[in-house]
Amino acid sequence: MNNTQTVQTTPATLLSLYRTMQVIRQCEERLAKSHQRGLVHGACHTYVGEEAIAVGAFAHLRTDDVVFSTHRGHGHALAKGLHPQELIAELYGRETGCSRGRGGSMHLFKPEIGMMGTSGIVGPCILHACGGGYSFKIKKTDNVAVACFGDGAVNNGAFHEGLNLASIWNLPVVFICENNQFATEVAFSDSSGIPDVGRRAENYGIPGFELDGNDVLEIHRVAGEAIERARGGGGPTLIECKTYRTRAHAEGMGDFTYRTKEDVEDWKTRCPIQRLRRHLLAEDLTAADELDAIEGEVRDLIEESHQFAEASEFPSGETATEHVYAEDNRQSIPEISIDDSASREITFVAATLEALDHAMAENPEIFVMGEGIGARGGNFMTTAGLYDKYGADRLCDTPIAERGFVGLGCGAAMTGTRPVIDFMFIDFINDAFGETINQIAKMHYMSSGRLKMPILLRGCGGIGHSAATHHSGLYHAVYSHIPGLRVVMPSTPYDAKGLIAHALRSNEPVLFLEHRELMSIKGPVPEQHYEIPFGQAKVVREGTDATVVAIALMVHHTIKAAELLAAEGISIEIIDPRTVSPLDTETILQSLAKTGRVLIVDEAFQPCSVASEIAAQLTDAGFNDLDAPIKRLNGAFTPTPYAPTLEKAIVPQVEDVVQAIRDLLNE
Repeated sequence: MNNTQTVQTTPATLLSLYRTMQVIRQCEERLAKSHQRGLVHGACHTYVGEEAIAVGAFAHLRTDDVVFSTHRGHGHALAKGLHPQELIAELYGRETGCSRGRGGSMHLFKPEIGMMGTSGIVGPCILHACGGGYSFKIKKTDNVAVACFGDGAVNNGAFHEGLNLASIWNLPVVFICENNQFATEVAFSDSSGIPDVGRRAENYGIPGFELDGNDVLEIHRVAGEAIERARGGGGPTLIECKTYRTRAHAEGMGDFTYRTKEDVEDWKTRCPIQRLRRHLLAEDLTAADELDAIEGEVRDLIEESHQFAEASEFPSGETATEHVYAEDNRQSIPEISIDDSASREITFVAATLEALDHAMAENPEIFVMGEGIGARGGNFMTTAGLYDKYGADRLCDTPIAERGFVGLGCGAAMTGTRPVIDFMFIDFINDAFGETINQIAKMHYMSSGRLKMPILLRGCGGIGHSAATHHSGLYHAVYSHIPGLRVVMPSTPYDAKGLIAHALRSNEPVLFLEHRELMSIKGPVPEQHYEIPFGQAKVVREGTDATVVAIALMVHHTIKAAELLAAEGISIEIIDPRTVSPLDTETILQSLAKTGRVLIVDEAFQPCSVASEIAAQLTDAGFNDLDAPIKRLNGAFTPTPYAPTLEKAIVPQVEDVVQAIRDLLNE
């Protein structure tokens, strides 16, 4: 451990710790009773028996320090300063709850006091705290991020990736493992090859401690030193607090199939609150009647909070779909017509690089993470030259740890910076599927719009270059199905610059998909800065006989097909959606009304595809304009093979588009 000034505890401090522990205990006991009455509508994970940990550690935090927590987070929220009425109201599902009734026991948000949320998924809080620490590093503040998690999380990959990232980047993070001996109902001794957690810190080159989790004085001392060390630039610390929850994993669950009543009763005799009370009286630091008065005052507070919560209204069902996306009140930089600009031509990659460079110059809180994106400039030169301009912190080369740095990006976005995650190949995002879907996509909604998620996830994909099955995906059908994400698929350098420029100012998570076969193509791109708002399709070519909706590389195949057919007097209108979430159905419907026939071309396979969704929406809203059934041309329903002959056989070619249009016109 680094030499640090010993943290002092005055009698006033000890009484404050005692009061906060009482608030947590009495609030939890009230919630347990309320669960039995049916006032709590879902799970209720209490913190009874573990109060010393959050109280002892958080006493050193400022309001602008941040805490990321797990499903057993009531005590963390209260120790960080949440009023009991907001916690109780949340579990009652009321509008006055800290998450406005959207979260319940496992999803508590109060970013105004630095309580950045609790998660029903084990492990993400570790990565989010790393993101908070990285934000503070970028912003050059002395804030600290704390992650609180149970013993079950230390067997999860997020633990390894998070501690490693915090160590190599010297992040101001304190990791607190609340080892209550059981992960749900599985004993820690049965699930871990190492009997303790704190000693694992040595593997990551950071200080580690193994503490009695029921000793609030020792926790207060060690955590205080760790927080002081982090605040002063000394990096992360791992603290294991060995404790025990004396109630069931969640209220209403059976408790004695995996542990005994005798064990529970024995641990109750080690109650952290009674332990502090005995210390205060033995050392003559207070009188029993003063402690009794504190307990009575807290009892009144919890009763008033319960009454407030029970009297509060349920949120209106009309608000159920609010905050899926952030409201965009920004004034966009207008799109510039190519006809009005200089005739210079640059590549797709150069266009995105130009927009990224412009954004990073304007906004010092933008940083890029990925494998080889620093001095090397990225596998596809997506960050070429930026390392020399902006330095290693803002062009950060990462370990091969997609879940880790995506989860870190989520926490960074929550705490005020703007991460860009460059996956190289977009296939690699699937290693972070849970972080993308369960955390990034839902954070704005779960926090009732109070936490923005300005994160850009980018990578190349698409079939070509014999990249085979782990380097050829696009996955737009999968991710466009998820509420909360924007999915962008430009087909030209001009669109790529304008769309990524818009994404870099968006307050929503954006998945920016770059087809590998397009990254080296050239096209006219204005030198001036401009944006293309999401959800605005482009009429690439006007026509009268049929409409073809084409995505990414298929736009170029369709242009060639239309030119071949034009020689025969066939007029094809081509629509490029540019974004598949949101999807501009109105522009497609207007084209359908003109031509009466629609073909949708996408290299992704057909079942549950974007092409299927477009077809369904057009059938629903434009049925009366159809002169023939809507047709779809997709790739084969198969993983991507390696050999060029096999690869060509599974993805639509120009001749396939021509034939599909002919078939449509013959309907």
